[in-house]
Amino acid sequence: MTIKWIKITTDMFNDEKITLIESMPDGESLLIIWLKILTLGGRCNANGEIILAENVPYTDQMLATIFKKNVATVRMALDVFEQFGMIHYDGKTIIITNWEKHQNVDGMQKIRNQNRERFKKFYEKKKAEKSNEILTDSNVRSNVRLTQPNATDKELELDNIYILSSCINHLNSMAGTNYKTNSKSTRRLLNARISEGHSLDDIKKVIDIKVAEWKGTNMATYLRPETLFGTKFESYLNQAPATKYDHKEELGRRFENVDEEPLWT
Repeated sequence: MTIKWIKITTDMFNDEKITLIESMPDGESLLIIWLKILTLGGRCNANGEIILAENVPYTDQMLATIFKKNVATVRMALDVFEQFGMIHYDGKTIIITNWEKHQNVDGMQKIRNQNRERFKKFYEKKKAEKSNEILTDSNVRSNVRLTQPNATDKELELDNIYILSSCINHLNSMAGTNYKTNSKSTRRLLNARISEGHSLDDIKKVIDIKVAEWKGTNMATYLRPETLFGTKFESYLNQAPATKYDHKEELGRRFENVDEEPLWT
């Protein structure tokens, strides 16, 4: 809740200080600046301090910008207001004196307390939501879906987004690729596999099998979403993990069987 009002008495312009200011050169501009300072003090809700944020006071140049006045006029206004005891200004922070005349101090404190409580509840809610999003590896391995069977469409959508992101990140990590998680074609393919009942582990298994089989070969170019998650996904999933042919190991085995007798005498 923000402050939408300040107190201004109907006899404000009968006040001697206001009358003197009004009679000065550019007096009307000074009065407008005074009213804007009062309303800004209400918005700041800091017991009369004119601050943008905690420990960040408004400067004369900042006020000139938001009041749409030149800096010289704002500085003159601040000097006059300080001389008349309307503000206290130490060159850093402007404080409206007798702030209780212009605002219900108790009401403003109540609003500050309400804001503090509202922000506290907001951050507690965000913290709880963040905690609910954290899934252990055992949860991921044991669940075909990450949400409950009676989940809402929104929960299922978030579930699928989590699976998509996890799969693409796993593919990029294993294959050294850089596919994006926001690709419409990739999302369509993975949603199709999820709708068939496949789990996050199923998709990662296919990635692992094909990376082990194709990485470092001329088939590595097919380590891509359209191939891995396409129409052959089921056959990839049921494929036995491949063992790469190691020609060095094979040569070693052959030499072990060679007769150790010398080739010449």
